[in-house]
Amino acid sequence: METFDLSRRLAAEALGTGILVATVVGSGIMAEALTKDIALALLCNTLPTGAILVVLISVLGPISGAHFNPAVTLVFTGKRELPAHEAALYVMAQIAGGIAGTMAAHLMFALPLIDFSTKTRTGGPQWFAEAVAAFGLITTILAGIRFQRAAVPWLVGLYITAAYWFTASTSFANPAVAIARSLTNTFAGIRPLDLPGFILAELCGAFAGVLLMIWLLGRPQARGPVPIAETTT
Repeated sequence: METFDLSRRLAAEALGTGILVATVVGSGIMAEALTKDIALALLCNTLPTGAILVVLISVLGPISGAHFNPAVTLVFTGKRELPAHEAALYVMAQIAGGIAGTMAAHLMFALPLIDFSTKTRTGGPQWFAEAVAAFGLITTILAGIRFQRAAVPWLVGLYITAAYWFTASTSFANPAVAIARSLTNTFAGIRPLDLPGFILAELCGAFAGVLLMIWLLGRPQARGPVPIAETTT
């Protein structure tokens, strides 16, 4: 695999996170403009987000690993696949890119560049939902890399598409995206006051996902389960 220098990897992380946030925020603005049906608006927000993740991970993954998420970056730093000083720069690039993505979405829809959200997203169920969302995302990534590496873009995109609907928080699962979404008072927004609870829950969920995968994946056995075909012969 081709190796890219740090500056290009950071640019890819900022670009990917920015496009992701622009998609989340922009599709939310468009949905609110086109319908008053909240369920339909959420669907209009969900499908572009899942789709853009497939694209971004496919085209930018070979450059930077396509983390686009501080929780994911911390996981790979813990696995000693990314040095700590580079991880810190990844996180800064992701946050900066996410903020730029919100601003880009606002520019496209003639809104103020920064408009702090007033949408309340807090409380135990929301925090637990974010922990579940991040837990599932990390397990999907780690198991996908182990067993279906080529399918990871689709696995992540499909997981987030599903998690939008089965989590009470609509699955932010990403501290950088959460920060960026606090700067838009639109469909996708979250009050800045609610950020600490969301971010802490996401990091806890990611940590739990890593612990499970360390045990679940472990070291492969010499002989796995007997295939069904063999048990019938």
